[in-house]
Amino acid sequence: MTVDYFVMAAYLLGIIGVGWWGKKRAASKSDFLVAGRRLGPLMYTGTMAAVVLGGASTIGGVRLGYTYGISGAAMVFAIGLGLLALSVFFSARIARLKVYTVAEMLSLRYGDTAAVISGVVMWIYTLMLVVTSTIAYASVFDVLFDVPRWVAVVIGGTIVVGYSALGGMWSITLTDMVQFVVKSLGVLVLLLPIAVVKAGGFSEMADRLPDGYFAPTSIGGQTIVTFVLIYTFGMLIGQDIWQRVFTARSDRVASWGGTVAGVYCLVYALAGAVIGMATKSLYPQLASADDAFATIVRHALPTGVRGLVLAAALSAMMSTASGALIASATVANNDIWARLRRRTATGPRDEETGAQDDEIGSNRLAIVVLGVAAMGIACALGDVIEALTVAYNLLVGGLLVPILGGLVWKRGNLPGAMASMIAGGTTVIVLMVTDGLLANEPIYYGLLAGLVAYVAVSLLTKPTEEAVVQAWHRRLAGEQAVTAPELSVV
Repeated sequence: MTVDYFVMAAYLLGIIGVGWWGKKRAASKSDFLVAGRRLGPLMYTGTMAAVVLGGASTIGGVRLGYTYGISGAAMVFAIGLGLLALSVFFSARIARLKVYTVAEMLSLRYGDTAAVISGVVMWIYTLMLVVTSTIAYASVFDVLFDVPRWVAVVIGGTIVVGYSALGGMWSITLTDMVQFVVKSLGVLVLLLPIAVVKAGGFSEMADRLPDGYFAPTSIGGQTIVTFVLIYTFGMLIGQDIWQRVFTARSDRVASWGGTVAGVYCLVYALAGAVIGMATKSLYPQLASADDAFATIVRHALPTGVRGLVLAAALSAMMSTASGALIASATVANNDIWARLRRRTATGPRDEETGAQDDEIGSNRLAIVVLGVAAMGIACALGDVIEALTVAYNLLVGGLLVPILGGLVWKRGNLPGAMASMIAGGTTVIVLMVTDGLLANEPIYYGLLAGLVAYVAVSLLTKPTEEAVVQAWHRRLAGEQAVTAPELSVV
């Protein structure tokens, strides 16, 4: 596999180089955290698709296809549906807010108290996303290169932390565009057709595979509903996703670019499931379904092509890891640490102009610290789907209702939002402990508890002051100070 090693090494070195180039663009906090809010449709679409389709979507999607057949596409399909819903219904309004975090949005809508709890929940969620992506690329190294898990984690993690800390969102955006192209070429153009041909085509796969592998609901109706509740709704409110929305140069770019990325996710979902089915047809007795992706790559692809597809897999994992890492650092530094230090964050009006070395330095330090922490956690955990489910359960159960309620229901207020976060988050945590991390009940009852608490407490307490509501609606309409002219980026 010397040629494959060379291809992958060249790719990783190229990513580091692109990340270093992005460092030159990070001259202000806005540049470092949201790429100056000036991405055009091409770059926005590519980076949005790259960040949502990571290790769980690639390794996990093939694993589900290996285990359940075509219905294994349900998880990644739910992610695509969520991105489509976000882009069609909410992204334009979100982009007009000109904030940096979800907690800042809640602070504008309800008051500063709401931002504290939401910041903690969002931080845990984003950190777990980093961990899942780290586990994913470590699993590839395990199977293909026979290196200890901790070595794989340290090598990949160091690269991700390095280019993320160098230029922040600019470095991540530029590397994501490279990763998007490599991933599309490696997974959709090369691996998918080669795997199907190696398995003898769909007719031979149908003869070899267990009954139900071509049924769209064989994974189970309840499981599909759970995927929608967790991943579709999770796409609507995740800091890692919103932070990409903030990079769009206009609300139109956010809406249309996200829609195209959502359609791409649906295609990627089907591709992952079919690759898993082909692997099941060829290697039906794998010790672990998590090894399905690495196995089909190692045994079905020719030299050189194998290296490119492995680079594509690493692209998917690293793009999600870097996007989640900067999201986690942004929340930790701006929503949690700044409040603990009793510092008042500078408003977007000042942040859009001029360099702010102290802000960039503190966010860069947060990326390094949290990246090292994520590597340590990844060495201790091992299940990608399980870790991702925990992250999304906490996010959706604790924050979905107050976030969407704040966007669509005028009567929702601070007491209702606080009650919803506490009731939904507590219910999810308790049921994950009692019923298991992968049980369906935590998200069902967590959402129900959060919704009931939000509506009941909001109706039983005083409405939000009219002046605050009016200011909120002016912000949603994009009525804010004019900033320096922004440059168009593709």
